Amino acid sequence: MRGFAPLFRKELREMRRTARLWVLPGIMLFFALTAPLLAKLTPILLNSGALAEEGVVIQVADPTYLDAYRSFSQNLTQLMIMAVIIAAGGLVSGEVRKGTAALVLAKPVSRAAFVLAKGASQALLVLVTALVGAAGSWAATYLAFGEAPVAALVAGVGLWTVMALLFSAAMLVISAGVASQPGAAGIGLGAYALLAVLSLWSAAKRFTPAGLFDAVYAALAGESASLLWPALTGLVGAGLLLTGAVAVFRTREI
Repeated sequence: MRGFAPLFRKELREMRRTARLWVLPGIMLFFALTAPLLAKLTPILLNSGALAEEGVVIQVADPTYLDAYRSFSQNLTQLMIMAVIIAAGGLVSGEVRKGTAALVLAKPVSRAAFVLAKGASQALLVLVTALVGAAGSWAATYLAFGEAPVAALVAGVGLWTVMALLFSAAMLVISAGVASQPGAAGIGLGAYALLAVLSLWSAAKRFTPAGLFDAVYAALAGESASLLWPALTGLVGAGLLLTGAVAVFRTREI
């Protein structure tokens, strides 16, 4: 695997120079900060609406940190994963389309190193995004409710990280074989929808990455769920998909 180190450094430089470094962490921070705020304000808004209508009474329990964590978990497994998929749509196809890949591969570097460097930089971006989300969610939840258990937050965001790595690896495969970035993103969103449907099957939810949807929610909400197998199969799946991306790109014409 010739040339991985210089290609990885190239990816990091490009990430710093473009909006790629800020988009996913920025979206994550938005969700992390707004979830506690919405959890805190929703009962107030409901009660104020009820007061405006005579004879209407709405009883809402006082919100707690769990409401913020639950809201955050839904954003993580839905909109945040979709953002990861869309952002990763051009990991390989973008450089192939612009001709950059041909110039890079004309040097003494391997196609495997080219793909793996992109995978490593994307994994690093996912980890940074997860850290930003965990820190932002903890701070905002603590300020809003006076408590924000760290263990549940770390578990939930950690499981989301596995999910994001799995879809990043899937997008690497798709981007390595599909010329169009929007096309790759569309296929990725289709794969997301398929996994979401698969999560409705109890066996798949317990033993496959499809269980990550419920696992993230359960970890943050303090509920019981199968966590080990979805996490393990998610990591194994990401590794297999990364290997598949290398194999697909080796056969692609540049």
